[in-house]
Amino acid sequence: MKKGLSRTQRFTKSQGAELKRRRRALMRIMGENSIAVIPAARSCTRSRDTEYPYRADSNMLYLSGFDEPDALMVLIPGRRAGQYLMFCRERDAEKETWHGRLLGVEDAPEALGADDAFPITDLDDILPGLLENKASVFHTLGKDLAFDAQLLGWLNQARSSRRRAGGDPDSFISLDFHLDEMRVIKSRTELTSLRAAAKLSASAHARAMRAAKPGMYEYQLEAELIAEYRAHHADHSFLPIVGGGENGCILHYTENKDVLENDELVLIDSGAELAGYAGDITRTFPVNGVFTEAQKTVYNIVLEAQLAAIDAIKPGNHWNEPHEAAVKVLTRGLRDIGVLKGKLPTLIKEEAYKPYYMHRTGHWLGMDVHDVGEYKINGDWRELEPGMVLTVEPGLYLGDARKIPKAYRNIGIRIEDDIAVTQDGHEVLTGGVPKTVADIEAFMCSHD
Repeated sequence: MKKGLSRTQRFTKSQGAELKRRRRALMRIMGENSIAVIPAARSCTRSRDTEYPYRADSNMLYLSGFDEPDALMVLIPGRRAGQYLMFCRERDAEKETWHGRLLGVEDAPEALGADDAFPITDLDDILPGLLENKASVFHTLGKDLAFDAQLLGWLNQARSSRRRAGGDPDSFISLDFHLDEMRVIKSRTELTSLRAAAKLSASAHARAMRAAKPGMYEYQLEAELIAEYRAHHADHSFLPIVGGGENGCILHYTENKDVLENDELVLIDSGAELAGYAGDITRTFPVNGVFTEAQKTVYNIVLEAQLAAIDAIKPGNHWNEPHEAAVKVLTRGLRDIGVLKGKLPTLIKEEAYKPYYMHRTGHWLGMDVHDVGEYKINGDWRELEPGMVLTVEPGLYLGDARKIPKAYRNIGIRIEDDIAVTQDGHEVLTGGVPKTVADIEAFMCSHD
């Protein structure tokens, strides 16, 4: 990136065209006599004058690519003076010396493809006029209560001076409802971004696997992940989970503070966020590079479940089929190692597996790790379609309960990959890190 430019000024022509297509698609859904308002995410104070790293609102990124706070995007279908408006901060040499370069109002139209741009400080003067005579306001209430209060004030101001041609009453329509469905089907451009995030995520996991050895701390493996992400101008898409031994049985363990012991497994769940898109991988492997027989037995049950779930991903199958396939394998495996007793159909029907496998087999993946999109349509599991991207992450979490045979206690295993639905099946996006017992052991031994 050329110095002196805002970080927002990085769009290629194809990226700009993609953003424009998204805005046009949304405005077609909105129809005439409507307006959409999309506020930027707020910056958040960590303590005193220290802020958390800023991450733009995903809907703002999806429609504009703009990643600065204190901004508002407005879409007004059919408006002759411009359908796409951006309110943002003005350039300020003194502030930029302290906090970094801003895009600014003057450069925003060209950089963002907007029809016009205004200072964010002019909202009170301009937005009420834009709201006049609009029958529908596309905005999701409840996400930012302070902005909601501002918007209601602007609406009341617009109503007090409105021309009656617009009709009554004004109605709020959930913007998320429509954008969620747009975002659940990924374009070619988005799939390219997701492949890049998946590739970097896999590289980080391989780096951590190479670095692991008894006596290390969990946070040292976390540091390997983060170093790989930052080396490629990326960040983690969520707080990394690095759980050794019994910590692997805690689903969202993020303390990452304990020593990795010689005969333990370590479960790492982490992904890169690259150009606004997320990766999400879990691998579980032996700290010393060699599985014990008990670890190998449980690991192969989880791996078989994951492969069965992946095989169930293809157009026309419903969302829950991968989960059903995984549950069948996991329940049979739990019975085989003596954790469960009984007939397989009965155990599945009674959900006897739930103390040891208490989560779903996957979730949507995209700009957010747990991405938007409905899993059911009119009460039925939705069918998988080309362009959908999801994770597949079965696991077994065998704590120290007496009913668990001693050899299998405190073994926590999860295996997760990112999968895109294709025209004739699926594509595994995260194949760049070892997964089978033999491949993991060979990979770790080759880097001793």
